[in-house]
Amino acid sequence: MIAMTAEEVRELAARLDEAALAGAPIPQVASQAGIDAATAYAVQEALIERRLARGERLVGLKMGLTSRAKMAQVGVDEVIWGRLTDGMRVPDGGVVDLAGYIHPRAEPEIAFLMARAPEPGEPPAAFAEAVRAVAPALELIDSRYADFRFQLADVIADNTSAAGFAIGSWQPVPPDLEDLAVTLEVNGEVAETGSTAAILGDPRLSLEEGLRLAGRAGVRVREGWVFLAGAATAAVPLTPGSRVRASVERLGSVTLGTAP
Repeated sequence: MIAMTAEEVRELAARLDEAALAGAPIPQVASQAGIDAATAYAVQEALIERRLARGERLVGLKMGLTSRAKMAQVGVDEVIWGRLTDGMRVPDGGVVDLAGYIHPRAEPEIAFLMARAPEPGEPPAAFAEAVRAVAPALELIDSRYADFRFQLADVIADNTSAAGFAIGSWQPVPPDLEDLAVTLEVNGEVAETGSTAAILGDPRLSLEEGLRLAGRAGVRVREGWVFLAGAATAAVPLTPGSRVRASVERLGSVTLGTAP
């Protein structure tokens, strides 16, 4: 793999950021540059730093590629993680203008509300104690790459295609989360069905893995942060004037609309 200077890392981040701001696709710059996953995460960090410099703030973490359906859809096979900012938040029932996106899609997820940051070296089984509540969620994804095609380094650098998220009502964490039915509807019609089992077999395992990976990079969650565990089904394309609803057995539902 090719080593990059800090300035070259920032240049890649700038290209991705500018693509998102303009709503215009770019080539798969990370894989073209020949960078590895570690360097791609450095690009991701620089990308988020640009958003923070504009006044946004970090509000959580998210996982990517935690379901076989999602891996097959995008053609990669490694679990990854990214960052969430308050600029990505969409209220439950809110409406999104798709004019600023490239090829937006929505997918149903499980969201955790963190009560605290797990301590370094804390056993994974204790991570659940750091969770205050759980809720159904919708993630809006929008790869900045042409044709929604990318390799692993590309999607990591692009902050795992994060574009927005909506969260339903927070609920007490049930004793089991590993096989709850999930339905994704578009305009009242079922588009995808699945199970929380698609999220690494159990969304709590995704939480453990995400906290471990982020911690390895020196990132620790904070009280009140959101953690998106990953998609339970394949994503569906969003079109103007539509209504998307994700329902999770025993947890309720969350909706978002798109402007005409």
